[in-house]
Amino acid sequence: MPRFVILEHVNAPDDPLGRHYDLLLEQGPACRTWRLAALPECGGAAVAAVEAPPHRLAWLDHDAGAVSGGRGFARRIDGGAYEPELSPAGATSRATTIEATLAGGQFRGRLVLRAHEDRWLVRLDPQSPGAALREG
Repeated sequence: MPRFVILEHVNAPDDPLGRHYDLLLEQGPACRTWRLAALPECGGAAVAAVEAPPHRLAWLDHDAGAVSGGRGFARRIDGGAYEPELSPAGATSRATTIEATLAGGQFRGRLVLRAHEDRWLVRLDPQSPGAALREG
């Protein structure tokens, strides 16, 4: 089953706010990645995000440390497995909506990423009763 991770990234030179969160979804040989302005709250409002270039799979196992090239510091907020509602191959296309069920320590539920103009909106909905990740 593919994995996901949410990282807090501080002091990135291209980040005017000084802190953002990276959402990485494992897809094949790399992670599809979004830069989030804030962490989504389960059942809360959608948060704005911008798709970033793919990240290396090594980030899925990252706990904390400096980002190469003087690009700040990243630390793991949460991670776990996810079950895509689109196949991983289909989700790597330029689909305008990506949905998955997350099973992390803190982030659990239905993740919805929806393209909206020049950005994405990211929402985390509670997991429906009886829904669970399939045991692989």
